[in-house]
Amino acid sequence: MGRATYGAARHRRKVRILKEARGLRGGRSRYRLAKEVLVRSRATAFRDRRRRKREFRALWITRLTAACRMRGISYSRFIFGLTQADVMINRKMLSEMAIHAPQDFDAVVDIAKKNMPKSAAAA
Repeated sequence: MGRATYGAARHRRKVRILKEARGLRGGRSRYRLAKEVLVRSRATAFRDRRRRKREFRALWITRLTAACRMRGISYSRFIFGLTQADVMINRKMLSEMAIHAPQDFDAVVDIAKKNMPKSAAAA
C-alpha cells in the first residue's frame, strides 16, 4: 500500500497561508512563522473590531461633553433631559450636530433643559 502524502492539499494550504501573510517583514514570510503570526493577527483583529466601537462611543461622548459645557449644562443632565423628552438621537448624530450644525444642537440642548425635572435642574 502506498503512503499518503497529501501533497496537493498541503501545498494549497501553504499557499493560502503565505498569500495572507504577504507584506509581513523578515522571517514572517516563511510558512511556520507566517502561520503563528496569522493566528495572532486574527485574534487581534477580532478583539479590535469590538474595541473600535467602544473607542468611537467614548470619542462622541467626549465631544458632547465639551459642547454641552459650552452651553451651560453637563453631559449627564443633557442626556437625562433628552431621555425625559423622548428624543431618540444617538450620540454619533448628536456629536456631528454639535460640530457641523451648532444652531440645531442649541435647539436640542434647549429641549433637554426644558424637559429636565425641576429637582434635577436645581442640583
